[in-house]
Amino acid sequence: MSDIVEEDKDAVAYCGLCCSDCFSHAGKIADLARDLRKELRAYRFDGVAKVFAAGPFKAFAKYDDCYGVLGAMVKLRCNRACRGGGGPPQCNIRNCCRNKEIAGCWECADFGACKKLDFLKPSYGDAHIRNLRALKAKGPEAFLRENRDW
Repeated sequence: MSDIVEEDKDAVAYCGLCCSDCFSHAGKIADLARDLRKELRAYRFDGVAKVFAAGPFKAFAKYDDCYGVLGAMVKLRCNRACRGGGGPPQCNIRNCCRNKEIAGCWECADFGACKKLDFLKPSYGDAHIRNLRALKAKGPEAFLRENRDW
């Protein structure tokens, strides 16, 4: 009997990344950003930043921008895996796999040359390609038991 439950398999994204490895799905960055914003408000740090910016800490002049970025980071939380509608709503990879009625790019003969995967390269290098090769060779259950690239 398999020790990999169905919801674990659902964490394997169509592109070869694993949602359970993702910072957005884990939520730690979102939680830390939320907590930091809360602390900054508690200390009324916006006023402190203005004082610091007028003195030797000129970077504090951009405090409002920083606070805004923290707010955007709070929104990075993704509560659903790719297969459950998480991630980018109009993901070309997800749509392509669903249209082809395949479990993921690893089942497509063209994944090594597919341009739809290129947008992942700036963030993940070729981790998704290495994962797709492992998925193709071993299947999702073995893939989930091993170390994955991120």
